[in-house]
Amino acid sequence: MRRARRKCHGARPKKLTPAAGLCYQGRTFSMAIRAAGLLLTAGFLGIPAMGLVAPVAAESLPPTPLEAAAVPTPQLESGRGESEEGSGEATEMDPWADALAESARLNAVARLRSEFAEYSVALNEDVRYFLDRFTGSRREVVELWMGRSGRYLAMIREVFRSQGLPMDLAFTAMIESGFNPRAVSRVGAKGLWQFMAPTARRYGLRVDRWVDERLDPEKSTVAAAAYLRDLYRQFGSWELAQAAYNAGEVTVIRAIRVTGSSDFWDLTRTTHLRRETREFVPAIQAATLIGRDPDQYGFAVGGDAWDDTERVTVPGSTDLRRLSTGAGLSLEMLRGLNPTLVRGITPPGTRWDVRVPPGTREGVLAALAPRRPVAKAPRRAVAAHEIHVVRPQETVSSIAQLYGLSVADVLRWNRLERQDHIRPGDRLRIAQLR
Repeated sequence: MRRARRKCHGARPKKLTPAAGLCYQGRTFSMAIRAAGLLLTAGFLGIPAMGLVAPVAAESLPPTPLEAAAVPTPQLESGRGESEEGSGEATEMDPWADALAESARLNAVARLRSEFAEYSVALNEDVRYFLDRFTGSRREVVELWMGRSGRYLAMIREVFRSQGLPMDLAFTAMIESGFNPRAVSRVGAKGLWQFMAPTARRYGLRVDRWVDERLDPEKSTVAAAAYLRDLYRQFGSWELAQAAYNAGEVTVIRAIRVTGSSDFWDLTRTTHLRRETREFVPAIQAATLIGRDPDQYGFAVGGDAWDDTERVTVPGSTDLRRLSTGAGLSLEMLRGLNPTLVRGITPPGTRWDVRVPPGTREGVLAALAPRRPVAKAPRRAVAAHEIHVVRPQETVSSIAQLYGLSVADVLRWNRLERQDHIRPGDRLRIAQLR
């Protein structure tokens, strides 16, 4: 093959036969063939498995579609300037290979999205009931929810989009917590997505005596996306997935088995789901209608964008009180920016990223810098019968400090009481008689 390729590097053939044409196209055509081969391989081997999956940790999710579909292109080492054959050819970007790589990427994204149905809203009487309620008697509460939503919606939608999930699932958090990342339910569920501790740990969130990542909006959203993804693969519909999110998988499986129906709206006509779960899904769908077009319903989206803070890496066991005092920041504000720190102290044995207000990073770093020890003045040597002549403004306390003595000793050696006054010119013993 090497000998045949060298012939191609000579003069262009006078008549371009098909074989010569292939040879003349050379490296460009071969790269296109290799890229096409990669595309076919991705088609046969890269299709994600369908059906039931075991829950996975949120922090160990598979790559996003954009990462998984990238087709590697050959590159020269820095400074070589030659092809691997050493022919001296300049390496150029191949438009065919680029086009095929982009096509493979788009196909992978489409395959991932095709696995999950779009989120559809059923305009039935249950959904209309909550829509009327949210725009009527509960309008003030929904205004509060929508006022918070702008801080987190963009982040939530991006996380769901990267997992191939419908972005309308973001409004699940509206009914779960009212977009309040510090919400705590009566049964101990916490955060934007109201995770119970066992489920949170199952999906990679840290929950222990030092840290509770259910209160981290971004990390808990990644975990919620993974959980909803697994529930959809298990039940095959978003209504059942959301019902299982609220009631647990076992409850929904039992209801389906007893009734023989896998239609959520049929299950709501039975007693096999609690009232809370029966109302949970239609409430989300009503919130979704409002969230899709808040102006139509007279609501405004409010709140600054999520994570408008700076981060500072601090040593383990750093107390937020130290940062507050050293950097002149409000302790309450620091606790609010770092709600995952259960005790207001970073976990021992590991460095930790602390969120601080914009523009305060340098001050926090200065507060973390080791303090230089203040050099103490050396104590003056005391002679056996040394006498000190009192000068203006001096007191027994200042004289004792000057010689490194206790006030009680100076008083005793000079037969003075604490209430006695000394005057300039008085002579005081500053050493015990021997």
